Amino acid sequence: MVPSPPRPDQDPTGESRRGGRGQGERRRRGLLNHLIAYLAVLVVVVPVNYLTAPDRPWFLLLMVGWGAPLAVHTAWAMGLFGDRKGRSRPADD
Repeated sequence: MVPSPPRPDQDPTGESRRGGRGQGERRRRGLLNHLIAYLAVLVVVVPVNYLTAPDRPWFLLLMVGWGAPLAVHTAWAMGLFGDRKGRSRPADD
């Protein structure tokens, strides 16, 4: 069977070229959802901590434990990591 030629929205390797702006936008939306969830949980947990055990700031474990992956998610959404093939992602501008 003869392989079909690449479509106009694909590069010669067959990968889609449509990922550019759409993928960056999805990354930012995912980051925004992650950040909203993080802040919403902390808004509840910090007062609960100070009302139940003011001498033990256990909310810091949650803040650091969830904040570190949030920082990695932020770096990924900004495009600081290359794609799976080792190439840098093109800028969204």
